[in-house]
Amino acid sequence: MTTHRAPADQTERVEGVEVKPVAGHIGAEITGVDLAEPLDDTVVALIRRAVLRWKVVFFRGQELDHAAHLAFARRFGEPVVLPRRGPHSPPGFPEVETTADRMELAGRYGMERDEWLHRRRHTLLRGWHCDYGSRIDPPAATILRAETVPPYGGDTTWANLAAAYAGLSEPVRAFVDGLRAEHRLGVGYQPRPGDDAYARRLLDHQVVSVHPLVRVHPETGERVLFVNGYYVEEIVGLSRPESAAILEMLVEQAVRPEYTVRFRWEPGSVAFWDNRATIHLAPSDNAHLDFPRIMHRVMLAGDIPVGVDGRPSEPVTGPEPGRW
Repeated sequence: MTTHRAPADQTERVEGVEVKPVAGHIGAEITGVDLAEPLDDTVVALIRRAVLRWKVVFFRGQELDHAAHLAFARRFGEPVVLPRRGPHSPPGFPEVETTADRMELAGRYGMERDEWLHRRRHTLLRGWHCDYGSRIDPPAATILRAETVPPYGGDTTWANLAAAYAGLSEPVRAFVDGLRAEHRLGVGYQPRPGDDAYARRLLDHQVVSVHPLVRVHPETGERVLFVNGYYVEEIVGLSRPESAAILEMLVEQAVRPEYTVRFRWEPGSVAFWDNRATIHLAPSDNAHLDFPRIMHRVMLAGDIPVGVDGRPSEPVTGPEPGRW
């Protein structure tokens, strides 16, 4: 095996496969690999190192079907089997969830997509999230591939939560190290007057956990600022005004431009991110465009977060760890 690392540009190569960073704190593009083919263990190890180091990695020009997507995911963990998926998800592959944006959401819950997004993301920070962050065991990683994308718009942005934590001042890091926050499905959703089918769904499928505000990454040992705009309800033990002010400051810290990377999707693009150390922002600039955006997602099972003090997260309501 031949491995070469160039300290000047942080590029890493193994047997023709190259990992090249695309932003200062997060994101790398991996070239020279066909994800539809069986991967050598050295290449799998290279990709794993890159995901842990750069938090999200990108592949372009991949020709994956559902079976190959799933086979690639299994080299890095146990895919989550989803009991409920969108109507466009493929039969026979319960681990694969397909989202089709306008087709998926138009008319659901008695409202069109624009109204639903408006009620769900009524603040600038609300759309930032990790996948299934209100669970007691959020997924460890997500692998998303693009089948059909608009000719413009529809980009996704990720933020590095380990870099965001490291960028806080020492007194603030010491303060947040010992705090815990309640993560709740549907936080901040603004119900419609009268009957609201989506609000009823949230109540019928409520998931709530108390997570450390700073979690210790189980593989890298990094301290990660475990905040997001979509799931975090409030900091335990603080008044609501105190909690709201501190959470806004922390989420704003997490999504500062220097801690983010934005990806322009193409058909055949694949993004693989560490869901324990990132939050991401799904696009909203394509809602008014009459172009489909069809994506396929596989998530890898995760563990229960642990805080700086060694205490794990605590479930409030929702499925047991490992149950979906």
